[in-house]
Amino acid sequence: MELGINTFGDAGLDPVTGKTTTHPERLQQLVEEIATADRVGLDIFSIGEHHRNDYAVSSPDVVLAAGAAMSKNIRLSSGVTVLSSDDPVRVYERFATLDGISNGRAEIMAGRGSFIESFPLFGYDLNDYNTLFDEKLDLLLQLQKGGKINWEGTHRPPLKDAEIFPKTVQDEIPIWIASGGTPQSAQRAAVLGLPLVLAIIGGSPYQFKRTADFYRQVGKDAGHDESKLKVATNSHGFIWDSDGEARDLFFPAISGSMTKLGRERGWGTYTREAFDAMADPSGALYVGSPETVARKIVDLYEHMGVERFTLQTPVGVMSHDKVLKTIELFGEKVAPLVHERVEKIKAERQK
Repeated sequence: MELGINTFGDAGLDPVTGKTTTHPERLQQLVEEIATADRVGLDIFSIGEHHRNDYAVSSPDVVLAAGAAMSKNIRLSSGVTVLSSDDPVRVYERFATLDGISNGRAEIMAGRGSFIESFPLFGYDLNDYNTLFDEKLDLLLQLQKGGKINWEGTHRPPLKDAEIFPKTVQDEIPIWIASGGTPQSAQRAAVLGLPLVLAIIGGSPYQFKRTADFYRQVGKDAGHDESKLKVATNSHGFIWDSDGEARDLFFPAISGSMTKLGRERGWGTYTREAFDAMADPSGALYVGSPETVARKIVDLYEHMGVERFTLQTPVGVMSHDKVLKTIELFGEKVAPLVHERVEKIKAERQK
């Protein structure tokens, strides 16, 4: 089971210290976080794309390339690339460049995004929300195969005998499909035989088992190798020495961030009561001591059979030293516990 970090590069006012983390500061911190995750043996580091003031990263591949130069083994992915409002050729070129710099560690996580700011920014019509993604994903998958491309669609000029550079270290850059858990997204990934990432930020993670099972069945029915029908999950979380400390340290940041988003989307205030409920064993938050977080990840593996888990941290603005410590605890304490217990579960199932 692969374990890693996902982040949006949250920037702005720290509700605890009162200090503002600027975009340049947060970008520089992210490079150190990638290096730290690599040093402690985590498998994957992914960075989201946004075009708004509370997140520092609009070009994940640039930050990942800086992190590639400071790391050796960790895989580097967007989390996500908002493909609908980008040019697949440029996306592929940028990640091919990242693949070369990192010596074959690049991945693309493609999604439609949970925000819509990029559509008017780059001149796209939200009425084309679905067709843009389908068409651009089709082109990206053709580019992934390499060689000369002949392609025609409705949202960009056609390609005739076009060859894309630079060439990659990997035969193919892995492309994952990111989903909020809708059957339509799961079906799209399954029919194409692409690995699926489920963003689980509310409710119970176990509610997503139906989506994971549906995805695997559709993919199998479509004739794809079951070993390639991988499921990953991404959830908010924070790790500290004890459960109580972890909750107390994480709540101000995530509450500030989620309450702000809630105002934009008509949700209620993010309360401590709701936070504690989601941090409980059946909730969507992976917050607590290394033992607590490891237990929840293993439970997720046992119930859903996920091949990869990423911890989204921080959510909101937190001091950089706390984020680094969480990453260290994840790699040095949580990961060994998870790997040991997952291997035991596999061994028991083989008896």
